[in-house]
Amino acid sequence: MDREMTYGEDYKYIPTTSVSSGEGLEVVRDVYCHTVQIVNICLVENPETNDFVLIDAGMPKSADEIIRITEKRFGEGSKPKAIILTHGHFDHVGAIIELVKHWQVPVYAHELELPYVTGKISYPNPDTTVEGGMVAKLSSLFPNEPINLGDHVTALPQDNTVPYMPGFAWIHTPGHTPGHVSFFREEDRCLLVGDAFVTVKQDSLYSVLTQKQEISGPPRYLTTDWKAAWESVKTLASLKPNVAVTGHGLPMTGEKLNTNLQKLAREFDKIAIPDYGLFVENNIKH
Repeated sequence: MDREMTYGEDYKYIPTTSVSSGEGLEVVRDVYCHTVQIVNICLVENPETNDFVLIDAGMPKSADEIIRITEKRFGEGSKPKAIILTHGHFDHVGAIIELVKHWQVPVYAHELELPYVTGKISYPNPDTTVEGGMVAKLSSLFPNEPINLGDHVTALPQDNTVPYMPGFAWIHTPGHTPGHVSFFREEDRCLLVGDAFVTVKQDSLYSVLTQKQEISGPPRYLTTDWKAAWESVKTLASLKPNVAVTGHGLPMTGEKLNTNLQKLAREFDKIAIPDYGLFVENNIKH
């Protein structure tokens, strides 16, 4: 069955990194965040069973690093029960085929994301014309052809539970992609955001390299539905999370998180939505 899994022909190593690359942080006792170049993955443990899952699959050519940090945390030969995707952009599925082959584990994603990870549909090309910094201008270099995970990927349960992550619920947070999801645990108000919002200005090369922390909307050059993206941020802000782990940037906690996230929800049109770009509608900006 492995022969059914393929990356797009444009998949390649992307030579970009940040000061946080290779660093990890235990955000809460059972959630570990690790930065792979410019993107975060999470290892979420079930303390009662010692099982764990991997959230997202890093950058292209990063499988060895992800396996290494997994075994460092859970022991030699350890493997997750599943890989669960927030969405299917190249920097969140970059090592997934190698990981599935190595671990022989299932993958889960929202049903609306499945066409993009089973080779049926390509995401729209990155918008190099969008208002933003150098990363946006260079985004045409990023892999964009769909990967094909074949029958290794399954839709998340319709009851919003998350396989092997008791206490967490998945929340549909579209805008950045049609099937983007975030994960929330009511008990400690822990939020795993994906790219619904981020804590670094991802289109700015300086901010990406230095990881200067600030809440921002989803990466501009790959976001195609700004109305839906705003509604998703409002949904996440209403949860009043205590800690948020985003796909890009350092985790944010406490009052700083609450204040900045509420401001983003109120002023999304001023903070997040670009003044111009292929997917910016005239009636969104006030």
